[in-house]
Amino acid sequence: MAIIEVNLKLNGAPALMMFREKIERAASKGTILFYHGLYSRKETHRKELESLAGRGFLAIAIDNLGHGGRQLVNLRDSLSGPDFEYKFLNLVKETALEIPGIIDELDKMGFADVEKLGISGISMGGYITYAGVLADPRFKAAAPILGSPVWRGFNGDSPHSNPHLFYPVALLSQNAGKDTSVPAYNARNFHNELKPYYRRTPQKLEYVEFPNSGHFMNALDWHILWGNVIDWFDDYIR
Repeated sequence: MAIIEVNLKLNGAPALMMFREKIERAASKGTILFYHGLYSRKETHRKELESLAGRGFLAIAIDNLGHGGRQLVNLRDSLSGPDFEYKFLNLVKETALEIPGIIDELDKMGFADVEKLGISGISMGGYITYAGVLADPRFKAAAPILGSPVWRGFNGDSPHSNPHLFYPVALLSQNAGKDTSVPAYNARNFHNELKPYYRRTPQKLEYVEFPNSGHFMNALDWHILWGNVIDWFDDYIR
């Protein structure tokens, strides 16, 4: 069955929407927001969006602030320098702050059931996924990929400083053991901190690490990882 693509703007952010059959039917299954990595754009993950749409979801990729359809001039140059991490995390934070407005617009259009919302993203998008859980309490499930909840220099705004705000969101984090760009230990340690909050429903908290992959994962590990994401949303977007 054909996958339908729609380009639009949501709360000012360029978005790529994919679904099968009717958009309202897909939204009744669940709406999943997806965020790409640094220096990438929403179209990069067409394959992943198609797989979510093929499972029946309404899949929506968003261009991160400064990327894709709203690319900053000389983005790489603007992020360079000793304060790279601060400028990078500020883009993450500002992108995440757009999420409530995006969900509100989807709700008004009939393209989201606010009881069936999920969020995922890779690398920079993984950071945004953690922040998105804090930005909007309506998410039922989150699946950050190769991201970190630890933001140095952001104190109370760092997701790891707010473990009490994650439950009852079903959280699946997946990281690569040989990743030198986004070390796995930050997400691993955060999941250990979260365990007391999930003691009533421990199955809603899962951490998976791929010891043989770096930030650019090998094909087999990526295949397993993405299958985990789809299964996670199948289980917890209800």
